[in-house]
Amino acid sequence: MTITVYSAAWFLPFVLPICLYVAYTDMARMKITNGANILLACVFVIVGLIALPFEDYLWRLVSLIVVLVVGFVLNAAGAMGAGDSKFIAAAAPFIALGDLRLLMFLFMAALLAAVATHKTIKHTPLRRLAPHWTSWDQGKKFPMGLALGATLALYLTLGLMYGA
Repeated sequence: MTITVYSAAWFLPFVLPICLYVAYTDMARMKITNGANILLACVFVIVGLIALPFEDYLWRLVSLIVVLVVGFVLNAAGAMGAGDSKFIAAAAPFIALGDLRLLMFLFMAALLAAVATHKTIKHTPLRRLAPHWTSWDQGKKFPMGLALGATLALYLTLGLMYGA
């Protein structure tokens, strides 16, 4: 992995609770809140100064802006939700450029696991643990925050264990 153990160790304790919150709110209300996205970006802005060399820090801030613009275009085209695109943009600076291929595999695995788990629980008695979650009755819509939050959390965890 390209991410260093040092930067993953700095980012993970701050990012993990946000990822869990994003997964929860997206399942419960089909909404990734602006507050969570802003907080995630603020974590990078503050902790990134400690966790990364300054030049890498600046390039990763650029990635936030580029991904945000692409996300707005995809949202306007109806390809993804606004909260999803803002979360992806806020998460982008945490990802080392050399790890993009690994990140895509992690996202595919997380997405498959999230869909399978969500759809399975929807049709079992376990659904009674959270009977009022909006995501149960959305038809083809899926709470992507579950997969997106899991992907970022898993990436940083793997970076902590196997990073450079």
